[in-house]
Amino acid sequence: MSALCDAAGPPAPPAPAAHGPTSPLSAQELAQEIKAFLTGADPVLGHQLSARDHARCGLLLLRSLPPARAAVLDHLRSVFDESVRAHLATLEDSATTGPQHLRPPPPSHAPSAGPGLEDVVQEVQQVLSEFIRANPKAWAPIVSAWSIDLMGQLSSKYSGRHQRVPHAAGSLNELLQLWMGCRATRTLMDIYVQCLSALIGSCPDACVDALLDTSVQHSPHFDWVVAHIGSSFPGTIISRVLSCGLKDFCVHSGAGGGSGGAGGPPVTPSADVFPSNPAVPGEKRVPKIASVVGILGHLASRHGDSIRRELLRMFHESLAGGSGGRGGDPSLQATVPFLLQLAVMSPALLGTVSGELVDCLKPPAVLSQLQQHLQVFGREELDNMLSLAVHLVSQASGAGAYRLLQFLVDTAMPASVITPPGLAVPDAVREACDRLIQLLLLHLQKLVHDRGGSPGDGVLGPPPPPRLVPFLDALRSHVGELCGETLRLERKRFLWQHQLLGLLSVYTRPSCGPEALGHLLSRACTPEELSLATQLYAGLVVSLSGLLPLALCSCLARVHSGTLLPPFTARLLRNLALLVGWEQQGGEGPAALGARVGEAVSAQLPDLAPLLLHPEEEVADAASSLLAICPFPQGALLPAQLLSLVRAGVSRFFASLRVHGPQGVSSTSHLLARLSQASPAGLKAVLQLLVEGALHRGNAELFGGEGEGGSENVSPATSSSSAYLLETNRRHTAAVPGAGGVWSVFHDGVIGKGLKPPKSARSRSAQEVNYNTQSLLRLLVRCCSASGGTGAGDCWGAPTLSPEAAKAVAVTLVESVCPDAAGAELAWPPEDHARTTVERDLRIGRRFREHPLLFELLRLVAAAPPALCYCSVLLRGLLAALLGHWEASRHLDTSQSPWQLEASCALVAVMAEGSLLPPTLGNMHEVFGQLAPFEVRLLLLSVWGFLREHGPLPQKFAFQPERGRFARDFSREGGGAGGPHLAVLHSVLHRNVDRLGLFSGRFQAWPAPPRQGA
Repeated sequence: MSALCDAAGPPAPPAPAAHGPTSPLSAQELAQEIKAFLTGADPVLGHQLSARDHARCGLLLLRSLPPARAAVLDHLRSVFDESVRAHLATLEDSATTGPQHLRPPPPSHAPSAGPGLEDVVQEVQQVLSEFIRANPKAWAPIVSAWSIDLMGQLSSKYSGRHQRVPHAAGSLNELLQLWMGCRATRTLMDIYVQCLSALIGSCPDACVDALLDTSVQHSPHFDWVVAHIGSSFPGTIISRVLSCGLKDFCVHSGAGGGSGGAGGPPVTPSADVFPSNPAVPGEKRVPKIASVVGILGHLASRHGDSIRRELLRMFHESLAGGSGGRGGDPSLQATVPFLLQLAVMSPALLGTVSGELVDCLKPPAVLSQLQQHLQVFGREELDNMLSLAVHLVSQASGAGAYRLLQFLVDTAMPASVITPPGLAVPDAVREACDRLIQLLLLHLQKLVHDRGGSPGDGVLGPPPPPRLVPFLDALRSHVGELCGETLRLERKRFLWQHQLLGLLSVYTRPSCGPEALGHLLSRACTPEELSLATQLYAGLVVSLSGLLPLALCSCLARVHSGTLLPPFTARLLRNLALLVGWEQQGGEGPAALGARVGEAVSAQLPDLAPLLLHPEEEVADAASSLLAICPFPQGALLPAQLLSLVRAGVSRFFASLRVHGPQGVSSTSHLLARLSQASPAGLKAVLQLLVEGALHRGNAELFGGEGEGGSENVSPATSSSSAYLLETNRRHTAAVPGAGGVWSVFHDGVIGKGLKPPKSARSRSAQEVNYNTQSLLRLLVRCCSASGGTGAGDCWGAPTLSPEAAKAVAVTLVESVCPDAAGAELAWPPEDHARTTVERDLRIGRRFREHPLLFELLRLVAAAPPALCYCSVLLRGLLAALLGHWEASRHLDTSQSPWQLEASCALVAVMAEGSLLPPTLGNMHEVFGQLAPFEVRLLLLSVWGFLREHGPLPQKFAFQPERGRFARDFSREGGGAGGPHLAVLHSVLHRNVDRLGLFSGRFQAWPAPPRQGA
């Protein structure tokens, strides 16, 4: 009896009718029940009690004899154990033997505990629940300790011993699913939850202490229980788990002056919630803190905010009360190392806290408190914590990684003279952050370069398998911000971040390397900033091949997609041009990079050509500067590439001339000159598009011509439509016709819009027009002389002008001015034939009047004989139009027709310069200004007659090696010196001998010098 009964305990509630008699047991009945419980046999019949009857006998004693509670609860352990064993055996049988009807019968020696125990388990839950509800303060601590300890024993006993029980190192979710599917363990869990719920508002320490004591004894097999209960009571469990874990860490690590620290208060055995276990000496710390990590890690998915608040609370409390040296509270001094160890062992906890860690450490007062708090640690302990901090930073992930980096860099930066006194960081903290960053970079370098693969593995091949570095993975999306911070060139900051960019580029190859290089090239504003790009390339060229082409491709893709803003696009192109220029100048350092930039740019000509047409002027100008000096691909350009470059370059030339004037077309002129040297097709395309573009109505006003918006675009509102018809008829007739007349004439206005308004004056000054014209002609001369030996400067008559190039200009002139006359015969018809081409001749004359540039282009063509012969149809049409004008003129002198006079002089001079007229006839334009219109007509008719007899044919020109050009010998042609056509000129001179006598010597046909050997 003494073995059965213990000290008096809490009274039991009255038993309900369903589980016992309605009246209390008599002494004799109670003695029989005690004897039956102790012997396990029926005292009346003498046979053995079944497991169910034995358990019910214990429940009856538990109700009637409270001192027997310990013995009864101990007996009920075997009942729950047998129920769990039966459940696991059922699971194994269902997995091995298949469906129920196909299983073999169990052996006779196998114990049969099955369905009856489930009823007993339910009765146990009902009885204990009644006790807890009746007197929670007395029964909840006892029942909770029994239930939680029993769950720990069952978890440890069956872990790894049955196939259906997963190992404790596996997933907690699998363990939860298995044990919560068992009726016995689920009942124990419900009983404990009821106990904890009953005491949660008053004093839950007893229940939580029992939970954690059992967790220490049976961890990690017991973690599923703590995880499930923690999900039900997160606040209580999280705080208690962290508190007990800190105490264990303080006792066994000796950090911060633990139990063995000098001057520290002695720790009583009851204060240690993890009692010592002699069977496992020296192995206590790892499983205990590992259990804390596992429990909190399981809770972090749903209760991350609670865990974060509790961890930060512990941190701030340790700073507020743990700076009293080694004589202070050991738990407060050990909090920081404990939190570091937790974060190292649990990435989930690190991710939970990393989001608010920067905000927690930002106030300078917190950093000062932390620095004072860590002063009590020794050098070795500080080094260990610093190593843990470096490891934790390298494992930081998500958005908090970049914020953490910025916080460390900002803290490690030297103080500025403008920093407010209250915001200054202590020097010790700054030095510690400086050292932390250096160790972090060294650690990242080891992680990146020790991951395998040879240094020659390029980005174009399969990269070696990477070693995951969460910190670098989190920085992938912040490459642009890192580049922007690097380009600020702030003392140590840009060195750290530049090194980090290199490590990030190697780690994430091939994505971040080209992106980082592209950001640096598109944002660098000074040579010092641009040198950062060259340094980054120099550090990556060994590890990454094909870096520049990929960087340029990505940048151009961003440009064409519109994600790279125009200012950055222009800066990128200027920096590329600067790098290519460094290489061409033979500089050291960036020269190799410049050569590679030139190769990469030459491979991207199809994507760079459209940038010449960019709507932003700075982008187009920068593209022109780059293409003007970048090398072309090896070999000839593809026709499509060449034509697109020529078209874009010509459009850029006229746009620059309109915006910047002649001083802004140097780079475009150089580009077009290089394109003209690329191939004969390129020369022809450049010349053709330049001439056509200059004569286009949109560009004609640049060269003094009539541009868009002329007299044809007059709105009806500006016409004279408001005039009265009566007034119009009065102006046309002296009187209104009477009604009795046979005919009545009524003037109904002019068909169309009435009289055309006078043409608006040109907006550009004569000086500006001259400058623009000279710029165009200089470019044309440069292109025409490109294939002709030595440079010719600006001298049109230089022998280096190519006749073939001038011919291309001539053909383009004919096609632009009069397309229907292209391909006409070069020989001149009789003068009467001009009557059949009056409309075409007038159109040609009108085009010459609208475009003064045509005369300059004719002079350019005439400087390379016999190219002017191919403009015969234009010369003939203009001459016919001038003849018609002078014939119809009734003025006394030619000064009344200034343009016709100027055109006549220019026409004769051009034909003389192009060797279509002999010198004697070619000088007649000198006297046109002093003659009457009919006399000018007579002289022009003599020119027509000479050209009809001596047609402007290229066959009449011979190449003269001593002069390096083609020339025409008029002495070999009969009457080639002028002959009878000089008679008209002489007659006009004789008629005006008083004014033109001094010119007679210039119009004499002198005999040709005798040829050698004649």
